[in-house]
Amino acid sequence: MLIYMIRHGQTDWNAEGRMQGQKDIGLNDIGRQQASENGRKLAQILGSHAGDFDFVSSPLGRTRDTMERLRTAMGLPPQDYRLDERLKELSFGDWEGSTLPELAQVSPQRVAERSRQKWGFIPPGDDAESYEILSWRIGAWMQSVERQTVCVSHGGVIRSCFRLVGGIGEDEACEMNIPQDRILKIDRDARQIGWI
Repeated sequence: MLIYMIRHGQTDWNAEGRMQGQKDIGLNDIGRQQASENGRKLAQILGSHAGDFDFVSSPLGRTRDTMERLRTAMGLPPQDYRLDERLKELSFGDWEGSTLPELAQVSPQRVAERSRQKWGFIPPGDDAESYEILSWRIGAWMQSVERQTVCVSHGGVIRSCFRLVGGIGEDEACEMNIPQDRILKIDRDARQIGWI
């Protein structure tokens, strides 16, 4: 069961190091270029088999924009894909929109707590999640995949995939670089995962 997963293109908040979470921040010029380039790469990889794949996206605007640019670059109808709520980024709660240096000025103890146990840390706020909580819904989504899939989602979602499929440790999953200009190939059943 192959899944090709793409992180949405860059936003201004990504470039500024802001916790984006579920805030609906749009792509910037670099992000739009990344989305189109990933579409051209994916078209070469899938070739004439692109129509055999299910295309699914997080419902946030930056992922939908990425998916539509990707599909356009592949020569496919841009709107012909599904949304799945489970693919949303984790919620950083009250911390969304802030950088870690900003948060360290007002809440140094909580920032230190996060650095000690990032995978299980839940930021303040009613809707906030940890990476562990996120991994529960991503695991449920992963088990629901019934055909070869192209998915556009978020950095935290991809971290969860590396933990769930690749079996990497919590600390490594939290700290690894999640590029916005690469394609992740996941063979769910063989438990193989890697960038192409």
